[in-house]
Amino acid sequence: MSGSLPFFGCMCTVAHRIALTGSSNIFQLLRVRPPGFLCVFAAGKKGLIDPPVLNEDDLEEQFVRGSGPGGQATNKTSNCVVLKHIPSGIVVKCHQTRSVDINRKRARDIMREKLDVLQKGELSEILVKKKESELRKQDKRKKVNENLERKRLFKEALTADPKPENDIV
Repeated sequence: MSGSLPFFGCMCTVAHRIALTGSSNIFQLLRVRPPGFLCVFAAGKKGLIDPPVLNEDDLEEQFVRGSGPGGQATNKTSNCVVLKHIPSGIVVKCHQTRSVDINRKRARDIMREKLDVLQKGELSEILVKKKESELRKQDKRKKVNENLERKRLFKEALTADPKPENDIV
């Protein structure tokens, strides 16, 4: 019983720990655990369970000017990240924010997802989640259409069958 307590203490997210301890000192949050204790920090983000590891030596990174709306902020800054995975030839272009650091991080996340799809194929978590989402959308759309058809038939039945007025037998 007491052996499971360290696991519980480590499983909470860093933000949750800050809220519980009332401290934002990162060194308190990352204190060294005794050997033999398994400590898993939950990222709090719904991502891949087993993401492929990116080797920085296999990546070629460029910073180019982005495109799209934004005017001068877009036209004069090179904050669009183009990331190329040399062994596979996959190229990812990310210009979601103005920040180069955030774009670099997001480009690497997208690259991990694409490599996961390349390596695992149809068994990739991303494709499985996408298929599940599409099936849920189809089921929802089917239910909506059935409901609309029932309402239409009910209205037709009401208009076709006039109410009997005081028919007493």
